[in-house]
Amino acid sequence: MRKKVTNRNKVGPDPKYNSEKVAKFINHIMHAGKKSVARDIVYEALEIVKTDAKVENPLETFDLALKNVAPQVEVRSRRVGGANYQVPREVRPERRNFLAMTWMIEAARSGKGKPMAKKLAAEIVAASTKENVHRMAEANKAFAHFAW
Repeated sequence: MRKKVTNRNKVGPDPKYNSEKVAKFINHIMHAGKKSVARDIVYEALEIVKTDAKVENPLETFDLALKNVAPQVEVRSRRVGGANYQVPREVRPERRNFLAMTWMIEAARSGKGKPMAKKLAAEIVAASTKENVHRMAEANKAFAHFAW
């Protein structure tokens, strides 16, 4: 079991939506220290979500998208007696948020031909409407007893 980190750097809430998750998302989008560009991209994407999905609060859609994308379980390699097993383990909340944000940004960046804000908005809307499936962890549930 990991020791709880006590002096973790906290991110202050962003100025527009007053949300720490949005501020963290802006930091993940940022390239080469250009925070104002990253902030413009995220705010524009949330405005596009507001108009296209016809929702009053795009922050709720954003939170739902992060929740749907975030993994509950991940598989870790475990060597037992000369054999490697893929053991399902629960994901810590900090890692869950990190993975969700990273996956959404990677999916948006992989699309070509549109501005980043539009790709990101489309990704947020798509992620907020679907449920996540954990196939690999389900398939390896039999090895859960190796997780100690």
